[in-house]
Amino acid sequence: MLSSFVVSQVRSLVGDRMALVVQTISAVVIAFTMGLVIAWRLAIVMIAVQPIIIACFYTRRVLLKSMSSKAIKAQDESSKIAAEAVSNLRTITAFSSQERILKMLEKAQEGPSHESIRQSWFAGVGLACSQSLTFCTWALDFWYGGKLVFKGIISAKALFETFMILVSTGRVIADAGSMTNDLAKGSDAVGSVFAILDRYTKIEPDDETDGHKPEKLTGKIELHDVHFAYPARPNVMIFQGFSIRIDAGKSTALVGQSGSGKSTIIGLIERFYDPLKGIVAIDGRDIKQYHLRSLRKHIGLVSQEPTLFGGSIRENIAYGACNKVDESEIIEAARAANAHDFIASLKDGYETWCGDRGVQLSGGQKQRIAIARAILKNPEVLLLDEATSALDSQSEKLVQDALDRVMVGRTSVVVAHRLSTIQNCDQIAVLDKGKVVEKGTHSSLLAQGPSGAYYSLVSLQRRPTKHEG
Repeated sequence: MLSSFVVSQVRSLVGDRMALVVQTISAVVIAFTMGLVIAWRLAIVMIAVQPIIIACFYTRRVLLKSMSSKAIKAQDESSKIAAEAVSNLRTITAFSSQERILKMLEKAQEGPSHESIRQSWFAGVGLACSQSLTFCTWALDFWYGGKLVFKGIISAKALFETFMILVSTGRVIADAGSMTNDLAKGSDAVGSVFAILDRYTKIEPDDETDGHKPEKLTGKIELHDVHFAYPARPNVMIFQGFSIRIDAGKSTALVGQSGSGKSTIIGLIERFYDPLKGIVAIDGRDIKQYHLRSLRKHIGLVSQEPTLFGGSIRENIAYGACNKVDESEIIEAARAANAHDFIASLKDGYETWCGDRGVQLSGGQKQRIAIARAILKNPEVLLLDEATSALDSQSEKLVQDALDRVMVGRTSVVVAHRLSTIQNCDQIAVLDKGKVVEKGTHSSLLAQGPSGAYYSLVSLQRRPTKHEG
């Protein structure tokens, strides 16, 4: 999506500024022609000194404009401090930091104050020179025009007509000249627009030319010899020769310390990214051979921070369905996600407005709506990325009960830090620095004793809290 700034710059170039250029060119041609027709001797002299008048008007416009922009830039730091102080008023009051903030604001104002004094000197000298030069050129025009009138070569009327026509034209040219910076910005903005339009994505979800379109998936997933680094950090390798197999119809949990690559696996299965080397396969077929949008119809995702849209709860749940769904299907999905009871207790029920990004709902409520949305999609592959990590104990239990019911009979990949939520998974893979160090069920991994990586993780989370007696 293009930013409003770029759009305004393009409109400024194509509309306002180009119109001003055309207007200026036509005004200059007409004015010079009229001046030469009315009093050609005076017109030649005025045209000769016209660059001085244009330079004076231009200098004034540019000086005033640059003064304004520099003043705004100099005030940026103090404006940020003031804005942060207002938005964090409770914190400042709680720590009695009013005096400290005022001193920071006063220090931030030192630079703008010196800059304003320096600008005032430049502006004073520059504006004074341009104004005096303007009056000098006008005096020259009237002096020469007066001599022509005195000699009877032109009339007083012709003198004033020629003067007004050519002086006003100088102002128009100066106005157009002061817009050259805007024209440059506009052309850069247009260039960036075309660069975006011409950009080709390596992962095209709507490419209808080829790609397998599965009617149904078994759900067998395999990552084989995968090498991967995020495009924004190409020098930081997440995986180097990583391999894992996820059985169809079974639940597989991915656990490990932060940065071990758990969420990256979710991103590769969804094909948000392609591996630098290696294969990500679903049902024995390289994921790159699938028609991407058709493949994603069979994959459901519930993330740590579910995204709800500015609409009703009904609309947010129905968003998960590929086709039109009726009321009973939405309610059934909500029941399966342990969400129906709290939705029914709301004043407007399923028509309750979620607010922007779901701000009207609690974390647990948003998570259950996201699960209902995934259930309504009825995917063969379900990806759960930290689906309960941000919830309180009661909400976690409700969400976990919903997830346990949803995962039955479908391939589920669960990323979790809270190990209590994945004990019932068919398989648990422990990741460390981009490699699978242990794999098995909850009981078999614990049986390895203190030397096991999974045992250590469980022990850390079960460590009792010391209380004073």
